[in-house]
Amino acid sequence: MLPPKQWKRDVRFGTWNVRSLYRSGSLTTAARELARYKLYLVRVQDVRWDEVGTLRSGDYICFYGRENKNHQLGMGFFVHHRIGSAVKRVEFVCSGMSYIVLRVTGVISVF
Repeated sequence: MLPPKQWKRDVRFGTWNVRSLYRSGSLTTAARELARYKLYLVRVQDVRWDEVGTLRSGDYICFYGRENKNHQLGMGFFVHHRIGSAVKRVEFVCSGMSYIVLRVTGVISVF
């Protein structure tokens, strides 16, 4: 977890329909794009992987799930390694819904 002093900067969240991470090199390319935009947490759609698990790519940890044997749908979360220790749980509810639970200290504004 980041020391409180470093939390004074903006934390950027996003969502992205990657269309597919099934092609060779797609995971690395996606992680590079997220780093370019300085995003800390991104939910991705249409991952198209057959399993449920976790991978590391560049500065990101990728949590993915909702297996489908036909390489369709699927979703995941890219979490920057700096906040990776704050991840308490990742749940893939159904083909269109997932959530991530983070352990956070301090004041949070939600809108």
